[in-house]
Amino acid sequence: MSRVVAVCAVHQLLPDEGTVGITAIDKRAVVGPVKIGPYGVYADVQADRKHHGGLEKALYAYSQEDAEYWAAELERQLPPGWFGENLRVEGLDVNAARIGEQWQIGAHVIVEVTMPRTPCQTFARRVGGEAERGWVKRFSQARRLGPYLRVVKNGKVQAGDEIVVLHRPEGAPTILDIYRGP
Repeated sequence: MSRVVAVCAVHQLLPDEGTVGITAIDKRAVVGPVKIGPYGVYADVQADRKHHGGLEKALYAYSQEDAEYWAAELERQLPPGWFGENLRVEGLDVNAARIGEQWQIGAHVIVEVTMPRTPCQTFARRVGGEAERGWVKRFSQARRLGPYLRVVKNGKVQAGDEIVVLHRPEGAPTILDIYRGP
C-alpha cells in the first residue's frame, strides 16, 4: 500500500543568499489532519513562487525509499521535510510518475503530477555547503528527484493516509524522461 508518511510545512523562514533573500525550505512534519488547497499545505510558505511554488508546484512529494538511500549516502538521519518536501510518501515510485498522473490522497484530496523537482543552490546550501560540494549535480545524477504536484481537489490529509493512483496517462513521459539537469 502506498501511503503518506508525513505532511510537512515550513518550520521557520531562514535567511538565504539567493535572490529572494529568504527560504522556506526548512519544513517539518505536522501532526494531525492538514488542509490542502490550490497553493498546497495550509500554513506552509512558498518564499519563491517563481521557482518553488504556485499552482503547478503547489506540493512537492518525496519518497521514504529515496530518503533512506540519501541517509545511507550522507550518513545522517533525514527526517520528513529535510528535502523541502510537503509530502513524504512510501510504497510509491514517485520518480516513475507520469506527467498528468493523478493520485487520490486520503478520502478527498486529488493531485496531479506536473514536473520534476529541479535541485537548486538553496537546496545545496541546506544540505551543507562545503560538506557536500557538487550536491546539485550529485542529486540530479542519482535521479531521485520527486515530483511537483498540482492540487485538483482540495481537502485534508494526514500521515497514514493511503495514496491511490487514479489515472496514469498512457504514453505520457515520466518526470525523469523530461528532466534536464545539470
